[in-house]
Amino acid sequence: VQVVESGGDSVQAGGSLQLSCVISGTWDTKCDMFWYRQVPGKEYELVSKISKNGETTYTTSVKGRFTISQDNAKNTVHLQMTSLKTEDTAVYYCAAELKQYKAPVCHRHWGQGTQVTVSS
Repeated sequence: VQVVESGGDSVQAGGSLQLSCVISGTWDTKCDMFWYRQVPGKEYELVSKISKNGETTYTTSVKGRFTISQDNAKNTVHLQMTSLKTEDTAVYYCAAELKQYKAPVCHRHWGQGTQVTVSS
């Protein structure tokens, strides 16, 4: 399984970006999908999650500004980010939980990350 993010860039505060995450390989069941972010020297922060049923959750600081979505036909997860703030600057990581055939649980697969830099 491969997880590849794209869409990171440098933007000014107030701008927008869309991150994309393409999942490839083989699996039996797709479970939950996540976007995390990390600032150097700090812990990973869960930004958003979309469940296999399409339910979404967001960390408080991005509610109303970020939207997570998935295209099951294309095995892609997007994170639409609007009204970006300097504090959104981080490396953003996609994580895909997938279950293999006969496996008892979902296993999490991580991408390599994409840099988002927001300047004032």
